[in-house]
Amino acid sequence: MLGWSMLVNIIAVVLPYFYLPPSNSGLIPLLPQFVILGVFNLLAIITSAGRLFDAFYDPFIGQLSDRTKSKKGRRIPFMLVSVIPSLLFCCFVFIPITRSANTGNAWWLSITLLLFFVSATTYIIPYNALMPELAHSSSDKVRLSTFQQVGFALGIVFAASVNNIADFFQNTFHVENRMEAVQYAIRSLVALAGTGMFIPAVFINERKYCKAQPSGSPIIPAMKQAFLSRNFRYYVLADFSYYMALYIITSGLLFYLTVLCRLPESMGVILMGIMVAVSLLFYPLINLLAAKFGKKNIVLYSFVMLSGIFVFIYFLGKLPVSPVVQIYSMVVLAGFPLASLGILPTAILAEIAEQDATRTGENKEGLYFAVKYFVVKLGQTFGISLFAMLTLYGKDPDNDFGLRLNGVFGATLCIMAAVSFSRFRENKSRPT
Repeated sequence: MLGWSMLVNIIAVVLPYFYLPPSNSGLIPLLPQFVILGVFNLLAIITSAGRLFDAFYDPFIGQLSDRTKSKKGRRIPFMLVSVIPSLLFCCFVFIPITRSANTGNAWWLSITLLLFFVSATTYIIPYNALMPELAHSSSDKVRLSTFQQVGFALGIVFAASVNNIADFFQNTFHVENRMEAVQYAIRSLVALAGTGMFIPAVFINERKYCKAQPSGSPIIPAMKQAFLSRNFRYYVLADFSYYMALYIITSGLLFYLTVLCRLPESMGVILMGIMVAVSLLFYPLINLLAAKFGKKNIVLYSFVMLSGIFVFIYFLGKLPVSPVVQIYSMVVLAGFPLASLGILPTAILAEIAEQDATRTGENKEGLYFAVKYFVVKLGQTFGISLFAMLTLYGKDPDNDFGLRLNGVFGATLCIMAAVSFSRFRENKSRPT
C-alpha cells in the first residue's frame, strides 16, 4: 500500500504544481494556459481524458483477475507484471519534451499519464481484491483496512516530501536547476515505491491464504448485478463525491501552503507528517467507535466534519492569527475524518462483496473493487479537473480567488457525500 500510494500521490500532489506552477515556485510553466469553452484549461482536459480511459479499464481488469486460474492465484500474477511499467511511466510523466510551455509537452503528458494509469490500475485493482479474501471476519477487515490506510497515509507523506528531497539534491549535489532537482527527487521516491510494491507480489502465498471460487459471469451482467444492491449504489455515489472533494484539496495542497499562507513549500512534508501522525492516533479509537456505534454513523460524522475543514480553506491566510497557526490547525482537524474515511469504507465494501459471494456462490471481489475504483477515478478526474479549471480564477499571490473557491466546492461535495451515504442500510449484526 505504501508503494502504490507513493506513485498515485506523486501524480496527484506534484503534477499540477510541476506543469502549472505558481509564480513564486522557482519552476516554469510547461503547458500553454489557453481556455476552451471558457472553463477548461489544457491540464484539466489531459488529466480528465487519462482518468476516464483508466476508469473504464478498471472493471475489465477487475473481472479478468476474478476469472484467472493461474497457479500463483488470481491476483498476484497481475501485480507482478505491472510493477515495472508503473514505475517507468511515473518517471516519464515528469520528463517533458521541452522546458517551455508548448503543445509538445501536452501530447507527451497525455500519453505517459494514460500509460501510467493503466499500469498502476493493473496492480491496484487485484491488490485491493485480496483484502476480503485475506480477512475473513468483519473485525479482521477493519483491522487490515486500518493497516492498509497507515501505508496509504505514509505514501502521501513521501509524495509531499518531493520538494524537500529536491532541496537536498540542490544543496548537497549542487543541482542548480530546480526542475532537475524535482525530477531526481521523484525518481528516488519511485525506486522506493517499487520495492514496496514488489514485497506483497513476491511474498504473499495467495493459494495458501485466499480461498475463493473464480467467477465465470460476463462483465456487463456482473456489473448490473452489483448495482442492483441498494447499499452498493449509495456507497459509490458517496465515494464519488468524497474523492472529488479529496482530490481538489490534494491537488491544491502546495498552492494553499505557498500562495494562501505565503509559507515555504518545504513545510509540506511537515504538515503531511503531522496530519498522518494525528490520524494514526485516531486509528484505535475509530475501530472502537465503529464497533460501538456502527461504521455508517462514523462515516457520516466524518463527511460533515470534513466539509467544515473545506470552508476553512476559503479563509486561509486571512484570519487574525499567523498563517502557520492556521495551516497547522487545518491539518490537525483533518486527522480524524481522513482516518475514518480511509479505514471504514474499504471494510464496508469488503462486507458488501462478501455478502454477494454468499448469495451467489461466486467471488467477485475484483469486480466490486474495480467498480468502486471506476467511480473513485471519475471523482478524482473531476476533482483534479475542477482544481485545474479554478486556477483560471487565480492561483498566484495576490490573485488567489480560484484557490479559495476550492473550499466552497469541496464543502458542498462533502455534504453531498453525507446525504448519499445516509441512505446506506448498515448490517446491525455485531462484528465477529
